[in-house]
Amino acid sequence: MEMPGAGDRVRVAAGGPDVDGIVVDVPSASKVVVAMMDRARGPVLRTVHRDALSERADAGPDDRALQLLVRRTPPAARGAARGGAGAGPGRAGHRRAATHRTTGR
Repeated sequence: MEMPGAGDRVRVAAGGPDVDGIVVDVPSASKVVVAMMDRARGPVLRTVHRDALSERADAGPDDRALQLLVRRTPPAARGAARGGAGAGPGRAGHRRAATHRTTGR
């Protein structure tokens, strides 16, 4: 399968029976975040390897619940998982830390 995009319908081979899913995010070239139906917990987000995905064209019975999950999930913050500051300067107007505040002599 070529590189999936957000909103693509996919079939996930997760060791057991294949499960229908919808791509939510593609954080790297090998990992894909997919909304899929867990029979015990309901609709959930799972990170799977890209090789475990195959395309599907027809709509599945769980697609409505998966689309609702995708809509209420906030977008992924790029670089948040690595921690620390990103490239470039901080927020405008905050070039350096505040100086020590005296107690008034």
